[in-house]
Amino acid sequence: MEIQNKAMLITYADSLGKNLKDVHQVLKEDIGDAIGGVHLLPFFPSTGDRGFAPADYTRVDAAFGDWKDVEALGEEYYLMFDFMINHISRESVMYQDFKKNHDDSKYKDFFIRWEKFWAKAGENRPTQADVDLIYKRKDKAPTQEITFDDGTTENLWNTFGEEQIDIDVYSAIAKEFIKTTLEDMVKHGANLIRLDAFAYAVKKVDTNDFFVEPEIWDTLNEVREILTPLKAEILPEIHEHYSIPKKINDHGYFTYDFALPMTTLYTLYSGKTNQLAKWLKMSPMKQFTTLDTHDGIGVVDARDILTDDEIDYASEQLYKVGANVKKTYSSASYNNLDIYQINSTYYSALGNDDAAYLLSRVFQVFAPGIPQIYYVGLLAGENDIALLESTKEGRNINRHYYTREEVKSEVKRPVVANLLKLLSWRNESPAFDLAGSITVDTPTDTTIVVTRQDENGQNKAVLTADAANKTFEIVENGQTVMSSDDLTQN
Repeated sequence: MEIQNKAMLITYADSLGKNLKDVHQVLKEDIGDAIGGVHLLPFFPSTGDRGFAPADYTRVDAAFGDWKDVEALGEEYYLMFDFMINHISRESVMYQDFKKNHDDSKYKDFFIRWEKFWAKAGENRPTQADVDLIYKRKDKAPTQEITFDDGTTENLWNTFGEEQIDIDVYSAIAKEFIKTTLEDMVKHGANLIRLDAFAYAVKKVDTNDFFVEPEIWDTLNEVREILTPLKAEILPEIHEHYSIPKKINDHGYFTYDFALPMTTLYTLYSGKTNQLAKWLKMSPMKQFTTLDTHDGIGVVDARDILTDDEIDYASEQLYKVGANVKKTYSSASYNNLDIYQINSTYYSALGNDDAAYLLSRVFQVFAPGIPQIYYVGLLAGENDIALLESTKEGRNINRHYYTREEVKSEVKRPVVANLLKLLSWRNESPAFDLAGSITVDTPTDTTIVVTRQDENGQNKAVLTADAANKTFEIVENGQTVMSSDDLTQN
């Protein structure tokens, strides 16, 4: 199935019920036509980071089901899989074979061998200045020692967690692995491949080893050359200043709108619509919009769309207005990997306020691109403090495990029912043609009017909203589709 201009659900295989069969059943019985695509977060055998330390891409984790369950979803929904181009688990065949056979291993060039990498740069490298230059996720050099079965040791590049060992994307053996894995993913139903942490994949001496140009474009092009004949697309994942996704979009790739979440929060906290209007006018059509994902709410992504003072204001308001949101949940005390993300569900970030939350989703629907809805957000989920405290993982505040019974109860809540109604309408409305147009006006400081029109100008959807009062009306071709009054009438 090709990518469709319909909302995509983001979910783990065991978050809407126990497994993939349950996810499929939830979609058919409880969600209906509100969702047209599914981003299945990593469902392969993994040794950490909730699937993002894959050990074997050839299999579905048996706890979730098998390839038949994945393919069954693909018959009804367009699908996105994750490919961690930067790293792989220590339990992978590649790592284990290398550990056992050292330089006699066929995988001896699969990983980035720290000492060998720097030896090519000259004697006495790396210096402390070299290490300081690296864009790191740790407070030390991004390395991990490997002890081979022959008793010798060396260091491997290790950007993220202990289980996630970096791959040398330049090596022939890694290129072969990338190609066969991507081809296999498409064979099993993937229409879109999310390249996780791709900006870290290229390492080069005398750079910060993050989004290294022009080499990063060579890596992306190699992936595109594999997928294009298979009619599959790439969605490079990067949390950074919006100018970097713009570069990627300018090269013809789908991108994420990670600036929208914080910009929308600022709009609803302050009641001012000017910055949201500015961003909607700038946004590309070939993108997937988000308000929430399996990670935290990004801060740096909105920089220069919002001023530093506005970002600070929105961040502080999040802790004041947000329900059960504390700064410590986004700190090292709760294993937060990124100081530029705040851990909270989007519903709780808005104080569990139904009116504010539904309006945030209306803004998302009218933004350029295709909406992605995280499963907790689809059910307007509150912060899961019990899961957070039991695991001491900050991001688990937004990773509740729903039972089938919980889902059936949650979809009856007015805010969820109206969100599903909104998405179902958006999926079928021709006004949201990605080849069409968007116009944005701000009649007053607190109001915004967004008009979406198809390429031929025959269909038009107009949103009129007041961010201060959290009210809105949607009109399509002269007929009222939905308004904030619907929430109070349920």
